[in-house]
Amino acid sequence: MASSARIGRWNNVQGNARLASFALRMRILILNGPNLDLLGTREPNIYGARSFEDYLGDLKRAFPDVTITYHQSNVEGELVDRLRGSVADQDGVVLNAAGYSHTSVALRDTIAVLSVPVVEVHISNIHGREEFRRHTITGGACAGVITGFGLEGYRLAVAHLLQRG
Repeated sequence: MASSARIGRWNNVQGNARLASFALRMRILILNGPNLDLLGTREPNIYGARSFEDYLGDLKRAFPDVTITYHQSNVEGELVDRLRGSVADQDGVVLNAAGYSHTSVALRDTIAVLSVPVVEVHISNIHGREEFRRHTITGGACAGVITGFGLEGYRLAVAHLLQRG
């Protein structure tokens, strides 16, 4: 094995160990907005045929040392309340505000004042959809936006929060 390959493998092991040790303390809220309780049945050609609850089990198994809390609401005010409450007991938030991403100044203003990082996730590629979906009001206040990778976007968001620390 070439020395650079060994160094690369060692750095990867060290990086994974750092992630694992930090993950032991990490608490992440996954917050889904309107109609995401219908995943698996709502427009499966866009959002897939799998329910979020089914995927959530896989996500928790992928990050066994992370405490993942999940909440879904169709009510904008409940999403605001959950975001504000996340400061007390979470280290990061994965947010899919769904349609509210494009319309909610209240959610955007809440994200902007939080002391925990928020990563916005969209299951579909919003840039390849209707014009009104191509811009998010909330995304500009988030640490980042992940769009178009299906449910895998949630795993990418959790991994980012872990690396970010």
